[in-house]
Amino acid sequence: MVQDSSTTTRDSVQGMATHWTLGCDAADPNRIASFWAHALGYVAEPGYDDPEGASIVDPDGVGPAIGFLRVPESKKAKNRMHIDIRVAGEPPWNMAEREQLIRAKAADLVAAGATAVREEVYGEHLGHIVMVDPEGNEFCVA
Repeated sequence: MVQDSSTTTRDSVQGMATHWTLGCDAADPNRIASFWAHALGYVAEPGYDDPEGASIVDPDGVGPAIGFLRVPESKKAKNRMHIDIRVAGEPPWNMAEREQLIRAKAADLVAAGATAVREEVYGEHLGHIVMVDPEGNEFCVA
C-alpha cells in the first residue's frame, strides 16, 4: 500500500499541532517580559540568559513561549496582530459576571503599567477593553 506523503509527518506525531513561540521586539525586554508574565500568569523561562532579551513561558507548559528581543527602533504604527486576554473563558457567559472579570483584569493591568484606551460594547454588554502595554503595543481584555 502506498502512503500519501502529505499526511505521513502529521500522522507520525499523532495529530499534534505545531509547537511555536511568539517573538516580540522591545525597547526594554526585561520590563515588558515582566509585564506580560503578570498579565498572562507566565514565568521567566528557566535557563534563558541573554542580556539583550527575555523569555517567558506558561508554567503549565500549555501556551506558547514569548520571547522579547531588544531593538533600537521604537514602535511606529498600530499592531497588525495582538493578544486578546480572555478572562471570562469560553461561552456561554453570565454577561454581568463577564463584565466584572474584564474590568477587574483591566484595572490590575493598569496598575502593572498598561493604559486603557477604549471600551467596545456589543449591544448592551461590554465586549472588550482595548489597552496598550508599557511599550505601546495594543491588546484587548475580553
